[in-house]
Amino acid sequence: MKMNEKDLIDIIKILRKEIKKWDVPVVSLVSKAHKDPFSILISTVISLRTKDEVTLKSFNKLFSKAKSPKEMLKLKEEEIAELIYPAGFYKTKGKNIRKICEILIEKYKGKVPNSMEKLLELPNVGRKTANLVISVGFDGDGVCIDVHNHRILNRFGFLKTKNPEETEYEVRKRVDKKYWRELSFLLVAYGQHICRPISPYCSKCLIKKKCKRRGVEVSR
Repeated sequence: MKMNEKDLIDIIKILRKEIKKWDVPVVSLVSKAHKDPFSILISTVISLRTKDEVTLKSFNKLFSKAKSPKEMLKLKEEEIAELIYPAGFYKTKGKNIRKICEILIEKYKGKVPNSMEKLLELPNVGRKTANLVISVGFDGDGVCIDVHNHRILNRFGFLKTKNPEETEYEVRKRVDKKYWRELSFLLVAYGQHICRPISPYCSKCLIKKKCKRRGVEVSR
């Protein structure tokens, strides 16, 4: 039998308690400390293909030098790259962060736009990043789906989708929007600590009775 929205809400309630045991995603730490869309945007760009602990150190080093698009443009591309090292693809990200700041000043008076269409026009910004900026930075109705969310929702048996973008559209259709932000946040932490891509900790999982375990070949 296919998992329904009620089952998913039951899982959310369980994970609300479990998450207290885990480290929270780095963007959540950034949002608590800075609470502005620009911080969320830049930290998410840095985080792509980079571990959370590296992302946080890189972000803090960069923002100790520049906290706004105007201040960021006082730095050269190479300086930005050096500050965010050893984040993955730091040279490319340094170039794109500077370009993002140029666009924000030229087109949006130094402010981060709050529309999906405009965010997607920025370098290095895909749907995951745009949704995160909208939901966390602007307290809007974004559905941030990364590889953890996509994998887990399919593993549960709640969805049967091919990629994160398809998963995002299905969540928008099947889940009440009041759960969108929390669901993304909980599943990222859950995917990092329990429901890992390879050899997930099914023996420790408190929601295993509800999970279809699709695609799980080896568990612990």
